[in-house]
Amino acid sequence: MNDAHLHMVVNHFPIIGTILGLGVLMAGLITKKNSVKNTAYVLFVIGALFALASMATGDGAEELVEDLPSVGKQIIHKHEEMAENFAVVMYILGFCSLLGIYFDYKNHVKAKLVAAITLIIAIVAVVFASFVGTSGGEIRHTEIRANATQTVDMDKNDSGNAQGEVEDKD
Repeated sequence: MNDAHLHMVVNHFPIIGTILGLGVLMAGLITKKNSVKNTAYVLFVIGALFALASMATGDGAEELVEDLPSVGKQIIHKHEEMAENFAVVMYILGFCSLLGIYFDYKNHVKAKLVAAITLIIAIVAVVFASFVGTSGGEIRHTEIRANATQTVDMDKNDSGNAQGEVEDKD
């Protein structure tokens, strides 16, 4: 397993886990069940740990793909900048989640405040996750880039077909 593969393995959980955690946290707040809220908090902490792993594997993945055709350093740099911002939000979300677990365990007066703050940070994290996930996908999935039609035109071979297409001879 190389660094790019390892990065692909770990980078999906912070995104999917945060989306799932947000839904679970909202359910916990609506039902007023600490066990449900704590499940969301655990998902956020695990998401923060996976964000750390994703950041640790990102440079190695970059080295393997930055010189591939139709990738380029600019698109990777854009993804890297977004990922750094998302990681900071995830670390804050993980910390607030640890506080939430502790405050719920101690029946602390500020447990509801921490839950509300965590909810807001989780919403921000989901927004950041959508941007970082899309920018990461654009690195190898040229079909989702804003300039997708230009990319297809550039990838055409001498016969005028996109690479990999079979010419219809009927």
